[in-house]
This record gives sequence, structure tokens and C-alpha cells, in this order.
Amino acid sequence: MDRFEEMRNFVRIVERSSFTKAATDLQIPRATMTNTIQRLEERLGTRLLNRTTRQVRPTLDGEAYYKRCIRILGELEEADSLFRPCAPKGLLRVNLQGTLARMFVIPALPGFMDEYPDITLVVADGDRYVDLVHEGYDCVLRSGELVDSSMIGRRLATMPEVTVASPGYLEKYGMPERIEDFERQGHRVVSFLSGADAKPMPLDFTIDGLVRQVEIPANISVTGADLYMAAAIAGLGIIQVPHYRAEADLKAGRLVEILPQYPPEPMPVSVLYPQNRQLSPRVRVFTDWLGQLFANGVEGLMAS
Repeated sequence: MDRFEEMRNFVRIVERSSFTKAATDLQIPRATMTNTIQRLEERLGTRLLNRTTRQVRPTLDGEAYYKRCIRILGELEEADSLFRPCAPKGLLRVNLQGTLARMFVIPALPGFMDEYPDITLVVADGDRYVDLVHEGYDCVLRSGELVDSSMIGRRLATMPEVTVASPGYLEKYGMPERIEDFERQGHRVVSFLSGADAKPMPLDFTIDGLVRQVEIPANISVTGADLYMAAAIAGLGIIQVPHYRAEADLKAGRLVEILPQYPPEPMPVSVLYPQNRQLSPRVRVFTDWLGQLFANGVEGLMAS
């Protein structure tokens, strides 16, 4: 095993905080992973990892070595792609926002796999915040404003949003005709939480070209996009969602649009990846493909 493979294995262990998870990601036996680190530490003459029964963490020397490895491996992969042009290959772990994945990305994915048959994809979906490094993902696709400064975000599209509630809910509380009616009529929202530490998000409305945020009480909070929609359809409160997400329910009469003259601010869709590492060719082609996917009609579909 050469030094670059040792570096690759070491980096994955640090990022996954686990020999077993790192071995699974790289599709090699756990024993091979253990032996690699033992040889690496012997050759360098220092301890790189602190091992306990629950987790693996780098030592101070290990942290310094990890940062060097990230830079060296990125430069090596970049150099190979320059002087030995070949199709990207290897394992690519991505995490996609569930609705975007089901409606847009997965249906188009066969084209990507045909173009890059040597890339092996592991796809997870979710709406919560993801720690890319420690959960082992190469990139994530998310909707909403980017708040994590440790990530690099590339905006792919903006999605028109609507404010909606169920007919039963509006029969109970009344149809608001203006912003002041939310308080006067005693309205409630379904609160969406993007993580364990997330705070409820206010509703926002565009009035005379300016975005106004409105705080409305919530009796229920959810952490998933499907639950968010289901709660609104069940009459538990008002929500704001991308128009494409609510379109079928609006046509079927399960939801009714509220204050269409004051639309919410459009929601951005972005792909994120760690800022402390150079993009590998397989991550680059996937993020470029996502950009083309949204540029070639998905944004138009979402706006329809």
C-alpha cells in the first residue's frame, strides 16, 4: 500500500471518527484499515489517533497531519486529471433534500450514471443540517438560506413560494385579507425546525418590494418537509412552501393559497461542500451536473 492510500485511509477515519465506517465507505476490510494506521504511525514515529470504545479522534499531531493530507490528496487528484485525462471514478457520497431528490434529481440521475459509469453513488435524503465532514458526505443539496460559514455554497436556482393552509383551517380561523388579520383572527403556523438547535422561522411577505417578517404562534413544530405538508393539510396551521411542492394539493383543493398579493421571498436551492478541501473530479462533475439540471428547465418547472 502506497503512502497516498495511507493518507486517504487516515483522512476518512478522521472524518468519520470510526475505523468501521471509514472501511465501509472505502469498501475495504476493517483489518486493512487498522493495519494501515499502525504502519503509518510507526513510520512517522508519532501517535495520530486517540481510540476509545465509542469514538476515534485525532491527536494534535494527527490534526496537523490531517490538514496536510487534505491538501496533498486534493492536489494529487487535480494533477492526475490534468495530465492523465480520464473519466472520474470512485465513491461519491451525497445527501439530498428529500423533495428535491424525488421530484428532480433522481428522475434525471440515469443520465449522470450513463455519462460517468465509474462513479459509485451513495445517496441519502433528509432535511436536517448535515455535518459533511464527520458524516462522510462529499456534498449536500439543500433549499433555504445558507448559514454554515464552514461550507462553500453554490446557488443553483430560486423557487417561488406560496403561503397556504387547509380549507378546514381557514373555516375555523377565517381567511386573512391583510397582514394584520393574522393577529386579529388568532392564526397559527406549523413551525419547521431544520435541526435540534433550530429556532422557529417567521413567515415572510413581500410588500411594495420589501420583505416583511411576521411572527405567528405555533402549536406544533416538525423537522421534515413531508411532515410540514401533512400538518398543513390536516388543518394544524399555515405554512410557506415552494409552489411546485403545493401545486397538486392546491389543484385538488386540499390547500388554499393565502395573501397571493404578498408572496414569500423565493427560496434558494444550493449545493454545499467543505471549504477546507479541493474539489475532487467526481464531486466537481456531480455539482456541475446539478447546476445544468436546474439551469436546463427545472427552475422553469418550479416557477410554472
